[in-house]
Amino acid sequence: MLARTADSEGSAQQLLQLIRNRGYTVAPTRRPEVASDLTTTSFLAYAGAAHADYLVTGNRTQFPRFWKKTKIVPRGTSSVTLRLIS
Repeated sequence: MLARTADSEGSAQQLLQLIRNRGYTVAPTRRPEVASDLTTTSFLAYAGAAHADYLVTGNRTQFPRFWKKTKIVPRGTSSVTLRLIS
């Protein structure tokens, strides 16, 4: 576990503010019937509603490789790798 410092707290707050400033809220109109797990289904529904390019997860076994135009990628995939994938 990483120790929290004032600098990392400040960076986290800046990142959250950036997300708030540039983000938007989406609401799926229907849930896909591709996963038996409700949580997985919900994530796929939101990714589809947001037209997400990527969905990053630590549990790839419950997700398809793609959902609509969203590519499902493992946690720990770097932004450089994501640029190369697209």
